[in-house]
Amino acid sequence: MRFDAALSAFAEALADPAAPPPAFTHGRAGRPDAKRFSVYRNNVAVGLIGALEARFPVCRRLVGDDFFRAMARAFVRERKPASPVLLHYGVEFPDFVAGFEPARELPYLADVARLESAWVESYHALDAAPLTLAELAATPAEQLPHLKFAFHPAARALAFAHPAASIWAAHQGDGEPQAPETWAPEAALVARPEVDVCVRILPPGGFAFACALRDGANLGQAAEALAAEGLDPIPHLVGLVEAGALVPLS
Repeated sequence: MRFDAALSAFAEALADPAAPPPAFTHGRAGRPDAKRFSVYRNNVAVGLIGALEARFPVCRRLVGDDFFRAMARAFVRERKPASPVLLHYGVEFPDFVAGFEPARELPYLADVARLESAWVESYHALDAAPLTLAELAATPAEQLPHLKFAFHPAARALAFAHPAASIWAAHQGDGEPQAPETWAPEAALVARPEVDVCVRILPPGGFAFACALRDGANLGQAAEALAAEGLDPIPHLVGLVEAGALVPLS
């Protein structure tokens, strides 16, 4: 058997609890040993579940260890790692949570998972020099409407159907978490100013404004939608700069 085929068969057997050990694996008796292989299979599953626990600590806290591990084990059965780097494992977990029937009565859980996944992505993203307020202030006023920006590699803008950012914030630290005062959709900015990842709840209009800049609109174009609703774009721009979410493009 070719090495790549053998490797594929080995990975498939690890992911399927009902599969027999591959014929080319031998135990002490010189033949496939299902019991010994199942120990190895379980160790792999435990390692992947541990990676999910580390990536989604608030989700785990929300549902409890037993529920989370059962949900994670179901995910592990369906999704094999696409990369040998474990920090990439679990990117699809929020979508899995959204469709996980036992979590149907916790519709906010998938949004919290999306925020936690974005936090991990931000933490491990490439570095770049962010735009500063001093640089922005030094720009001639007549040039401001024509400025374009790029998002910092560590910046993420997310919109949620539930108050996911408030739920996440309430579960930071060891204190007793409090339910959000208002149960409503939220948008959040995840960024990494001064090396530390931070999560900011965006004010009304902030998500659309940030996404417009991220997607290539100049400042004047991004501000038009805010102006139509009577909102001042300057506080939104300053907030993005203070969060280290923008890098100068042109």
